[in-house]
Amino acid sequence: MEKIVVICVDDQQEVLSAVLKDLSPLQASFMIEECDSGEEALELMDELDAEGHYIGLVISDHVMPGKNGVELLTDVTNDSRFIKTKKILLTGQATHQDTIAAINHARIESYFEKPWDAETLVSCARTLLTEYIFDMGFDYQEWGEVLDNTTVLRRLR
Repeated sequence: MEKIVVICVDDQQEVLSAVLKDLSPLQASFMIEECDSGEEALELMDELDAEGHYIGLVISDHVMPGKNGVELLTDVTNDSRFIKTKKILLTGQATHQDTIAAINHARIESYFEKPWDAETLVSCARTLLTEYIFDMGFDYQEWGEVLDNTTVLRRLR
């Protein structure tokens, strides 16, 4: 069965573990994957897409070896397969210019500075995944209580 996937990207395992722990309320309804680099995330996205899964959300750190978070999220934005994928930049070291690039080129939906508030991150992820489900034209009722009710009501109007 096709699943909606959340991909979390950070080169620091302790940060990835914290993000995964925070997103655990979503695990029953969404597939949550972790990657330690931008390159690995793009490879995983190719594999998941080929298997028929949907990439609903990418949460990425900015400062990583190789491809940084803004570059990764820009690549996601520029790939027609993932045009509706939602994106969050999660970082403690982005400069003002990095943030501008993330908004203008990667078209991120949200930006969180480390350390983040777990409830706020989960709420944001829930809202973005709800928007993704509506943007894709999926039957929102399949995801039941995990969706953001305010977003559901707004989209149904």
